Amino acid sequence: MNMQHILVYSDSISWGIIPMSRNRFAFNQRWPGILELNLTKAGKNVRVIEDCLNGRRTMYEDAIRPGRNGLIGLSQRIEINSPLALVILMLGTNDFQANHEHTALDAKNGMRALINAIRNTTLEPGMKIPEILVVAPPPILAPKGDIAAKFNGAESKCVGLAEAYQALCQELHCHFFDAATVTTSSKVDGVHFDMDQHLIFGNAISQLINQAHFV
Repeated sequence: MNMQHILVYSDSISWGIIPMSRNRFAFNQRWPGILELNLTKAGKNVRVIEDCLNGRRTMYEDAIRPGRNGLIGLSQRIEINSPLALVILMLGTNDFQANHEHTALDAKNGMRALINAIRNTTLEPGMKIPEILVVAPPPILAPKGDIAAKFNGAESKCVGLAEAYQALCQELHCHFFDAATVTTSSKVDGVHFDMDQHLIFGNAISQLINQAHFV
């Protein structure tokens, strides 16, 4: 059985930043690692590729930190890691930082651009465009700690994100999962995942992928 590859294209939530720190959860503690371990235990020959950048937006720039526009270079990342069975897009949280006056509609437009970029990538002959799973991160709670100023007001701006993504996925025939159906954002900083949330979410995504037979 050929090894199947899943690309996780995301931000600090999936990178596994430990809330209230600049440290990172270990591979087997953050959800992409839990996903790979679960699928392997289920008999799948699979590799989960983590492309998760702290501060990454959908298609918007960070005026302070370069390289956070998720649209730039996405097609090349699809080429680099092909052939891919599945791309998991879990972005949007950083679109609501205080330096953006964004709503869920802006994040939806950004996600649309990402989906189109993947589907318009020119691959080597015989390689197929991967399936796309869009994940709506759980709503931002009241931000706490060092990131509070950066995410000031984000808990209001993010309202309606899951519904917007779900409608987009229905329109573009992508797969969709709402993370809020299984977990909340961090109880510690209001934005990221705590360790137990990585486990809960990783197990839920594993079950979804197993049932959908992506790999």
